[in-house]
Amino acid sequence: MDTLVTVTRTADTDVQHRQIIMSIDGEPFATLMYGQTVTKPIAPGPHKIKAYNTLVWKTLEFDLKEGEHASFSVVNLPGKWTFSLLALLGAGPLYVSLERTS
Repeated sequence: MDTLVTVTRTADTDVQHRQIIMSIDGEPFATLMYGQTVTKPIAPGPHKIKAYNTLVWKTLEFDLKEGEHASFSVVNLPGKWTFSLLALLGAGPLYVSLERTS
């Protein structure tokens, strides 16, 4: 039985802009654009998952037992001035949300 991690980037609240780089325990896991999902096997035990959009990052600790399947949702969220700055400069502050969903 495989121990798996799935990360999805499909939330309606996502600004659908900029990649989110995922790593687990400091090792590359995936680079997600909006609408993508990735699942990979990992070893059982304690882990740290990190989501980084090249501006800000979020890190969560989790522990998996043999055969367990952990799912996470990652979202690029707009800040207060994001859309104004996007219109003016073509870039604006985006924040990352990372939460375990199962």
